[in-house]
Amino acid sequence: MKNVMPFLMFQDGKAEEAMNYYTSLIEESEITSIVRYGANEPGDEGTVMQATFSLKGQAFMCIDSNIKHEFDFTPSFSIYITCETEEEIDELYNKLADGGQALMPLGDYGFSKKFGWINDKFGVSWQLNLPL
Repeated sequence: MKNVMPFLMFQDGKAEEAMNYYTSLIEESEITSIVRYGANEPGDEGTVMQATFSLKGQAFMCIDSNIKHEFDFTPSFSIYITCETEEEIDELYNKLADGGQALMPLGDYGFSKKFGWINDKFGVSWQLNLPL
């Protein structure tokens, strides 16, 4: 086995927008490769056939699916971030929640100093934690 990597499938042509958004929010993050659909290929021209990006060193792969599926992202799989300061968790939570949905508002749930769970505007689920 060579590696294990989370894979995000976007169905609305938003993969590149999502990657740009995520890498702008999290330090030490970058888009590492993008292959786009060309003319006369099965996906919409210019959308992401396959891309990779990293968030704080964690590699991800994503695509813009050229097939509509009956499913989308689910909160049962989420990106979990351990924050270092209250300012960091507040800022990241507010940015990710903008246009999204709060599943657990920022608060003290007893298992951490501050915790929040969000579905962002793309439907991807995030858990943010500020440890005790």
